[in-house]
Amino acid sequence: MAVMARAGLTTERVVRAGAELADEIGFEHVTPTELAKRCGVKTASLYSHVRNAHELKTEIALLALAELADLAATAVAGLAGKDALIALANVHRDYALEHPGRFTAARFRLAPEKASSSAGVRHAGLMRAILRGYDLAEPHQTHAVRLLGSVFSGFVGLESAGGFSHSTPGSQESWTEILDALDVLLRAWPRTK
Repeated sequence: MAVMARAGLTTERVVRAGAELADEIGFEHVTPTELAKRCGVKTASLYSHVRNAHELKTEIALLALAELADLAATAVAGLAGKDALIALANVHRDYALEHPGRFTAARFRLAPEKASSSAGVRHAGLMRAILRGYDLAEPHQTHAVRLLGSVFSGFVGLESAGGFSHSTPGSQESWTEILDALDVLLRAWPRTK
């Protein structure tokens, strides 16, 4: 548990400490009081950096979205089709397993003005670029984005909760087969309305 000196307290450090705390105790348990304990300050000291618990969670969500978008952009650069799909899926899975609290934060409901200026827009753009490689136009693209998000989040949620640890085959084998099946599905997506 890192304790930062009061003189070193900045909004960026407060948010980063909040993200680390989310990974340790769960995003839903992050509060200004818990974060103040971690930072070695009184709760009131945090309020010059974040106004309240909702703003703290919003800022952690924005950080998580930016990290995830950066990782996704790097992973899919120069790839197309199934290779890009697999790279994007693996970024989600790896990030969720390494940063479970931040992964939950990335799904935090943001106010529309925050959402529209967040890295979530960039991340959605990457996903849509991959889907254009499957020749999906609207509204099919939106349906496919929702499907992929559901599969990635659902699988990772079950996996991290131990849902696959009691049976064979192992989760990696299932993950690989699911991604293969998604590729087939995306190539054969029904185009009717």
